[in-house]
Amino acid sequence: MPSAPTAITPAVLRRTVLVVAALNLAYFVVEAGVALTIGSVSLFADSVDFLEDTAVNLLIALALGWSLHARSLAGRAMAAIICVPALAAAWQAFTKVSDPQAPDVRALVLTAGGAIVVNGLCTWVLARIRHHGGSMTTAAFLAARNDVVVNAAIIVMGLVTWWTGSGWPDIVLGLVIVVVNATAAREVWELAEEERLAAKALAGEID
Repeated sequence: MPSAPTAITPAVLRRTVLVVAALNLAYFVVEAGVALTIGSVSLFADSVDFLEDTAVNLLIALALGWSLHARSLAGRAMAAIICVPALAAAWQAFTKVSDPQAPDVRALVLTAGGAIVVNGLCTWVLARIRHHGGSMTTAAFLAARNDVVVNAAIIVMGLVTWWTGSGWPDIVLGLVIVVVNATAAREVWELAEEERLAAKALAGEID
């Protein structure tokens, strides 16, 4: 007879998302550092994905203990934090348009490969709790899984860069990722707005 599914307690849920948040934050630092060193727009833009995933998983952890109002403020702050490197990546892309030098392909491919490993690990960790933390937990799982595809696209772009010797593939893919990141920041902001409205409703402030 198959064993019953393991219950996911709030403590296990919080510990899991905090581990995922820590992994994402750590690799954000790694990927952003390499991207700035080799001048890769796509790699720097992809690093923002790790910061966005950090914010989402921290919000899940906060949702287990903080008030709705506090979670709303934290969510807005995290959305703003996500926008900062995204804007920096966009600026990097526009400054490279006049001189589209190709980034170091070996460093780019190796770093994107590391991103696949980290996102794959986060996907595996989140798979256990994806149905236990509400819509945000499911969203975190799907985001980690989809980020693996983006990382693979960067590797393909790196091979195209190696073949053509042009920096344009990196710039174009970087701008695409920036747009995706802007959408992610907006989604985090909207989640925070939902928390704010819920807090007002509980306080009887909504007509």
